[in-house]
Amino acid sequence: MSKPGISLGRHQRCCTICQHADREEIETAFIAWRSPALIAEEYGLSDRKTVYRHAHALDLFPKRGRKIRAALESIIEKAGEVEVSASAVVAAVQAYAKINANGAWIDRTEMVSMNDLFARMSAEELEAYASTGALPAWFNAILPATSSHSREVENDDDH
Repeated sequence: MSKPGISLGRHQRCCTICQHADREEIETAFIAWRSPALIAEEYGLSDRKTVYRHAHALDLFPKRGRKIRAALESIIEKAGEVEVSASAVVAAVQAYAKINANGAWIDRTEMVSMNDLFARMSAEELEAYASTGALPAWFNAILPATSSHSREVENDDDH
């Protein structure tokens, strides 16, 4: 299937990838997020633009987009083998968690109603909170970690 507005016949006649004995492997490598420059080098193509031109003509980008999780998996797996910053690994993990199996970005949000949590507290728990500010143990277990909570946990680990 070709991209709308592109003459597939003309492309196939002129394209070195379409004429290449390893065309399927080249397309599979592109869809699997291999570097177009490395693909060009490995298969004796002139440069990465050849790979991109072919990918645009055959509309391979949507297929590649659905494989974004595989690309992120590769980054995450190599984190222990190469020198990367912790923030790069965390960013890859966060992105991975937000992409579904079809490659669609799903922004998950969690909302906690403090009013609902206070409504669940018993009279004794409310009294303890009013007099000392102490929340019941179950209360903190329900709340998502905040940056201030994370700093408190880190400081506790240092001691």
